[in-house]
Amino acid sequence: MYSKPTLNRICRLSAWYDLIITWPFALPITLGILWQYGFMPLNAVLGFAALPALDVHAVLFGNFFGSVVVIWALVRLYLNDSRLALFDGLGRVLFSVAMVNALMAGISPIIWAFLIPELAWAIAQLIGFVRFRTRVEV
Repeated sequence: MYSKPTLNRICRLSAWYDLIITWPFALPITLGILWQYGFMPLNAVLGFAALPALDVHAVLFGNFFGSVVVIWALVRLYLNDSRLALFDGLGRVLFSVAMVNALMAGISPIIWAFLIPELAWAIAQLIGFVRFRTRVEV
């Protein structure tokens, strides 16, 4: 059974996860390092097709993504409000749809490492929010 403290804890843990995973995307230099020394070698070791070099468009949108997710994570940590679990869960559903679309279009299977936790956080928060809301009005 979800209680308000449990839902808050899930929301905070998901925010910490977001900070850890996405902060390198927020700046061009850290995204470049992550791509060249993280994703490209990992993709090669796993035997997947070579990743393309980042162009200015990919860096720009990667930085938009990283910046927004980092700020959203900080908001959730600062406010510590269980109602934010609903919005975070819905955002994660949207991100997951985009990742599934990219997988169907042939993106590197490395994206599964992002998709699975994204879906898990979405389910935990949305089910938690619905269960908690039906017990007590938030």
